[in-house]
Amino acid sequence: MGYARTNTVCMIGATAVAVTVEASVFKSSAKGADTVRMSGLPDNVVSQAQTRVRSAMANSALRFPDKSVTVNFAPASVPTTGSAADLALALTIMCADDTLPTERLGDTVLLAELGLDGGLRPVPGTLPALMEARKCGLRTAIVSPENADEASMVEDLTVYAPRDLATLVAWLFGQAPLDPVVRSAPPDPPPLPDLADVRGQPMARRALEIVAAGGHHLLLVGPPGAGKTMLAERLPSILPPLSDAEAVEVTSLHSLRGRFSGGAATLLRHAPFEAPHHSTTMQALVGGGHGHVGPGSLALAHRGVLFIDEAPEWRRTVLDSLRQPLECGEVRIRRANTSIRYPAKVILVLAANPCPCAPNKPHDCTCTPQVKRSYLPRISRPLMDRIDLRVHLPAVPPSAILAEVAEAEPSEPVAKRVARAREAAAARWAEAGEQWQCNSEVPGPALRSGRWRLPPPVRKSVDGLLMKERITARGYDRVLKLAWTIADLREHDVPTAADVTAASELRLGYSLS
Repeated sequence: MGYARTNTVCMIGATAVAVTVEASVFKSSAKGADTVRMSGLPDNVVSQAQTRVRSAMANSALRFPDKSVTVNFAPASVPTTGSAADLALALTIMCADDTLPTERLGDTVLLAELGLDGGLRPVPGTLPALMEARKCGLRTAIVSPENADEASMVEDLTVYAPRDLATLVAWLFGQAPLDPVVRSAPPDPPPLPDLADVRGQPMARRALEIVAAGGHHLLLVGPPGAGKTMLAERLPSILPPLSDAEAVEVTSLHSLRGRFSGGAATLLRHAPFEAPHHSTTMQALVGGGHGHVGPGSLALAHRGVLFIDEAPEWRRTVLDSLRQPLECGEVRIRRANTSIRYPAKVILVLAANPCPCAPNKPHDCTCTPQVKRSYLPRISRPLMDRIDLRVHLPAVPPSAILAEVAEAEPSEPVAKRVARAREAAAARWAEAGEQWQCNSEVPGPALRSGRWRLPPPVRKSVDGLLMKERITARGYDRVLKLAWTIADLREHDVPTAADVTAASELRLGYSLS
């Protein structure tokens, strides 16, 4: 009886789990002795891997053992999903059958799908999987050529990317050379859209700066062409660049979506921007699906911006699926055997026309009063209660487009003000022994008690709104967070009455005077 084992990695949501693939090959006189039995918790894709392995070996002039084969994925209690274990399964079976040397596989992680022709195919999640393998002490990785650039981003890991199983076997026997992947210089990231392109809309530009400084959520309401999409697309340009840890975290989520397969891969250093279409399903938005549970647009926008255009046109159940993730900063998807989590700390930007006919001028509207009143309320109140700023955009006047005017303020100076405000907030909360990085992360009770509680004269405007039930308790807390962000941008040590009033007006979407 022969026994062998190799190493691979399984992705459970955004978590990489090192998996040992064990194989035992032995002769048996029982009927069906050439079958493969698998133990552990393999999903259907893994269970079907034996078919791909048999065909890949046959088309690579390799012999599949005509014996009983038992395969175990350890830990047996960890669900093994996807096709990333194909290569490990094939090599483990050959090693257990004593047809392949094992010397080069001891500290190697195998991560590739096998085609029926024996070719190595890419798998999603290569970056987080290899980072976990490196953490477990493995020093060598074998991946598909399409995943080579992505794999080379992992430090202190020697990467090989053979084109097919036959080439890999020849290298393991020492019969053919196989050069390690040389990490190429990362390409320059494309320039981000700049705020200098936005004409007019001073109130919306100011709101965008506040949103970036505090990590708040925003609703933009205005006619077509008012600049709602343009403003949202330029929000990442004024957000702080991602730290090393954040860049790895965000890039890993995009790797799980397979966005680097076949192309140049590099760490994402800018805040991501996701703008799903209004026909997007709930699974595509928050993650999920049958079989493989992948990240949705919400998780892909982690540390960045999720832009929901034409929000009233979305199905309410789909939009309402954002409510819980917006509160806790992560997506939780439960399945029968496991619970999957994806980080989802996003800035949500909703955009809407004032009514279904969406005229450029209010007097051109053809909607009945009842239709107009019922349009924006298609966005549920619980979701709207989580939106911090509400800004109404007027139509852009022709003079702002045609006149020879000085260029609007670009993103760079705005980004510097945002960075200073974020640094002030982070320093304040760190001095208090907290780990909050921006004001939107601060729990409401912390701002309503103790040293951060504002005196009644300062809170007068928001206290009045709460007493008149024009805002909810959640809205009250969010106004306080907004006031602290406005104070940070104005370089105030604590919010003033004017800061709180400004925050209250932005929350309501209209002036209190």
